[in-house]
Amino acid sequence: MMASSQTQQSDQPLQSMPLMSHVIELRKYLMRILIAVFAAFFSMIPFANDLYEVLSKPLRLQLPADATMIATDITTTFMAPFKLSFFIAVIVVMPYILYQIWLFITPALYKQEKRIAVPLLVSSIVLFYVGISFAYFITLPAVLAFFLHAAPEAVAPMTDINSYLSFCLKLFLVFGVTFEVPVATLLLILVNLVSVETLTRNRRYVIVGCFFVSMFITPPDALSMVMLAIPMWLLFEIGLMFGRFIEKSKTPQTA
Repeated sequence: MMASSQTQQSDQPLQSMPLMSHVIELRKYLMRILIAVFAAFFSMIPFANDLYEVLSKPLRLQLPADATMIATDITTTFMAPFKLSFFIAVIVVMPYILYQIWLFITPALYKQEKRIAVPLLVSSIVLFYVGISFAYFITLPAVLAFFLHAAPEAVAPMTDINSYLSFCLKLFLVFGVTFEVPVATLLLILVNLVSVETLTRNRRYVIVGCFFVSMFITPPDALSMVMLAIPMWLLFEIGLMFGRFIEKSKTPQTA
């Protein structure tokens, strides 16, 4: 009896080892991510004001000659560039963050899943950067021009630097995430939740959904809504096109 109880006690740590080993591995990868983010962040702090000047350039180019940006709080002049530096640090380190997540989950994947996951991972990173670039170079100047020209003549536009930062970060995140539509479409097709035929048949509802979603997540103007909804629709069509290739490649295997 004593021997059996001793063996049961010795077996309990062995049963709990897989879970603990996963927790330890997860902590290791999280520490790597945090170190990378803070290393990038601290390296950007000396250039925080320069980074904010780059961010505010689309607005400053369209402001009247006698108008300028303002800071309504005494701490804003420090905190706004500080927050922007942290945001840019996370964006710059994003490929490394996703790589660490990939290293953590890859032992649980089969070879075929790894073959599919790598292109999806790379394309998601590229599309996220493309979405942010599209928002900065195309959408932001057009939206700012719309709001500035819509202001009454008696009102001098003087934007708070913190409000402008919040507006830009929201716009960048919205476009970065919504540009992942092709990846989301392919994932739905790969896990057999929907088929290409079903998505093609319901294309008009998807287009309406793009405008409906854009109406809620963009600033309150029709221009930014259209500039997000149309790329979402085109990206959905790209995902649908690649989905057809995937279904064709599956057909010989199932036959």
